[in-house]
Amino acid sequence: MDLDQYIRFIVALLFVIALIMVVAWVMRRVGFGGLVSTPSRQRRLGVVEVLPLDGKRRLVLVRRDDQEHLLLLSAFGDTVVDGGIRPGGGFRGALVEAAGPAQSTEPRP
Repeated sequence: MDLDQYIRFIVALLFVIALIMVVAWVMRRVGFGGLVSTPSRQRRLGVVEVLPLDGKRRLVLVRRDDQEHLLLLSAFGDTVVDGGIRPGGGFRGALVEAAGPAQSTEPRP
């Protein structure tokens, strides 16, 4: 191998490393990186569910301690849609709460 081939190899390697760094930077700017993990017993914050609405907006359900918060994330800004949701209630739980106390369908004696 000549010195010319070694130089070409090193330049190609540096180009690939620079390309990886640029892609990693772009991914972090878009929101695909930067996750820092802590031990599970110390975690107070967690993402419960993510629902993409379209290319630029998504709904995120975030759990903090014993409360959940619904956030609308977009390129134009972030908005808290609903805060202080009880965890685990779900859609069915919200319907039951809205309907009021359950009534028995059994005939009374």
